[in-house]
Amino acid sequence: MLFAGFISVFALDSFEGHDSFFQKLGHLFAHLVPTFMVLAVLWLAWYRRIIGGLVFMILGMVFTIHFRTWTETNLFLLFSMPLFIAGVGFIVSRYSQLNT
Repeated sequence: MLFAGFISVFALDSFEGHDSFFQKLGHLFAHLVPTFMVLAVLWLAWYRRIIGGLVFMILGMVFTIHFRTWTETNLFLLFSMPLFIAGVGFIVSRYSQLNT
């Protein structure tokens, strides 16, 4: 949820410019699509840890390709790596639950 909040902050730049209020609102919702995707996968992973973990890692790949975070290490560590870590974390938590 912290990561979703972090990437939501970047949607606030949609209020800059000279567009009408409704155009700015449309831009805001377009900028919040990645946040909604992360929250949807989090909801899925909460109930289906293995599937959600895999989808988190796929979402990390999507972020890496779409936002081109592979071009700079800092971008990759800030935007893609948390998704991979969350995916591995959900999968490991499911397997550790099975072994106890």
